[in-house]
Amino acid sequence: MSKTVDLNADMGESFGPWTMGDDAALLKVVSSANIACGFHAGDPDVMAATMARARDHGVGIGAHPGFDDLQGFGRRRMQVPQDTLANLIRYQLGAAQGMARAAGTEVRHLKLHGALSNMASVDHAMARACYEAALELDPDLIIMVLAATAMEEVVRELGCNWCGEIFADRAYNDDGTLVDRSLPGAVIHDPALAGPRILQMVQEGAIITESGARIPTAIDTICLHGDTPTAVELARAVRRALSEGGIEVRAFDGRRG
Repeated sequence: MSKTVDLNADMGESFGPWTMGDDAALLKVVSSANIACGFHAGDPDVMAATMARARDHGVGIGAHPGFDDLQGFGRRRMQVPQDTLANLIRYQLGAAQGMARAAGTEVRHLKLHGALSNMASVDHAMARACYEAALELDPDLIIMVLAATAMEEVVRELGCNWCGEIFADRAYNDDGTLVDRSLPGAVIHDPALAGPRILQMVQEGAIITESGARIPTAIDTICLHGDTPTAVELARAVRRALSEGGIEVRAFDGRRG
């Protein structure tokens, strides 16, 4: 059993005067931050402020690209040609890298958002197009993948730096994919449930599905969605449960290639 694990959260998802989530509070709990790049959420001012806060808290910074879908928050499935998809990733990662450098820090990892992530988790060609485009900009970039999906198969084939992710606030199907958000129980809001559940998964080295099935997998990082109403409480509960279980929380170094 691994004695260390990363705890990450999606953030930087506010836009202009509209606020989404409590990034300031989350950055006091997590060890890595996936920061929206302006397509599904966020804007240049929000990116700059979020990266500066992450830097000041010693939190690892990641680019969090999604579909060009502000209205749908990147959670609507879109059919995008692979060349356009690759450019979509290059554009957003490049923006994140520029903002990070201006803040005196760097982008350590990349994690796909929303519908883009869900689609790539079952589509090898789509995942490869996204990851190859990102690695063109930074061959040492850590690719954060949904554990035990097509994403993991692709990064293993590419031989790049990667880390396997599970979700503290989402339920799983028996094939390792996430239960659709439209279904009851798909999103976990109760901190009292999330903490022990995640500790058990890390201790067993396996995803525990809705049916109780176990999917053995690499668990390097645990995610919380910043837009979940109880995100901060969930983060604290998960970190507390891990600590009490003897698991240290720290940013993953990604050296798996």
